[in-house]
Amino acid sequence: MAQFAYVWGYPMVNMMNRRTRLGAAPEPGRLGGVLPASPIGQIAMLNDYIEPAERFIACPNQDVVYGLGFFSLDEQPVVVQVPDFGDRFYVYAFYDARTDQFGDLGSPYGSTPGHYLLVGPDWHGEVPAGITDVFRSPTALANAIPRIFMDDTDEDRAAIQPLVNQVMVYPLTDYTGEMKTKDWSDVPSFDAGPNAGGAETKWVRPETFFDQLGEVLATVAPQPGEDALYAQFTALLDAGARDPEIRAGIEAAFHAADETFAPHAMQWRYNGRDAANGWNRSVNNSQWGLDYHNRAATSRSNMFENRPNETQYFYTDDDSDGNQLTGGQEYSVVFAAGDLPPVDGFWSLTMYDDDHFFYPNDLRRYSLGTKNKSIVYGDDGSLTIYVGHTSPGADLEANWLPAPDATFSLYLRAYGAKPGITEGTWVPPVITRR
Repeated sequence: MAQFAYVWGYPMVNMMNRRTRLGAAPEPGRLGGVLPASPIGQIAMLNDYIEPAERFIACPNQDVVYGLGFFSLDEQPVVVQVPDFGDRFYVYAFYDARTDQFGDLGSPYGSTPGHYLLVGPDWHGEVPAGITDVFRSPTALANAIPRIFMDDTDEDRAAIQPLVNQVMVYPLTDYTGEMKTKDWSDVPSFDAGPNAGGAETKWVRPETFFDQLGEVLATVAPQPGEDALYAQFTALLDAGARDPEIRAGIEAAFHAADETFAPHAMQWRYNGRDAANGWNRSVNNSQWGLDYHNRAATSRSNMFENRPNETQYFYTDDDSDGNQLTGGQEYSVVFAAGDLPPVDGFWSLTMYDDDHFFYPNDLRRYSLGTKNKSIVYGDDGSLTIYVGHTSPGADLEANWLPAPDATFSLYLRAYGAKPGITEGTWVPPVITRR
């Protein structure tokens, strides 16, 4: 029961600890100079792609400009500003304490510019004039991660700045009805502390899980059908609180669960379902319901995915013959003519190291896709992306995705997926050794 409780509660303890760490920023800025961080009830934005030095949230992308902020909606609601993005793809993803998304805000929903209100589950106040819509979080703890597409050109980087500067979130008490602005290129950097560098910050620790699971049970209401689970977990913690020997056994089980669960969660074959050619795909990302396994696995391996109608994800550690991808080999990823990922937004193929972060390289290239204007297509309209540790040659380098001289994984995103992807008939490309 304790091991199951560890997997069940992992995402919610993860959210609590990220809120505590990232919400401790004295003002909106950047943790370690790379990750948006702000006081609880506000948001911070980047003004460019996220840097490869970022080690706080696994599986970032380099297609969008990110924002991030955490909220305690039982204290007071927050106002979310949305500028006029025109036909640019964007989405504001709101997550509750379970890592489920709520609210519909972004280009997939035809949202209009304006001010939106996020409220907690028990808020019944008066909505002020000028608020376009209200989104209610199922839990008091929530966060927001705006994603705004930007192509890889200096022109678009300049064009997006005035829009990014209007992306703000602040307490309802600060609402005036006017659009606020902030220059996100000029914000302070905060010390990242001892956990910076290497693998993702270890947000969930078995040695502190006993007390934190109790906080989850007390602050996150059960979903329909979970009352018996809550009763079992509460009884488990009560027994451990009464008897030190029982508590020691429970904590040993937490450690055992961490040692077996965490490594498996980093392997893509355990996340989602088979999508052919060696790939797996997400199926109910950020709409987990009672799918505790995939909810926990995603919390460990690639927290904060978008909902399926916003983004579809395909990922693999292996080539199409089932062999682990490694920098000691060279690979070709071929999209046949007319068979690029069908999207209304954008698509990208990203390279990740063993820890699910970018591989630093001289080209500063971590993904290829819609954003890249220098990609070379074949005469027949096909696209071949070359993956490996060494350059495929100067004439092919525009399509080269540099890999570490070690094992790695590939991650295909499709934002605003169209039919083909949405009903599962589109098949991701074959990955072959060259």
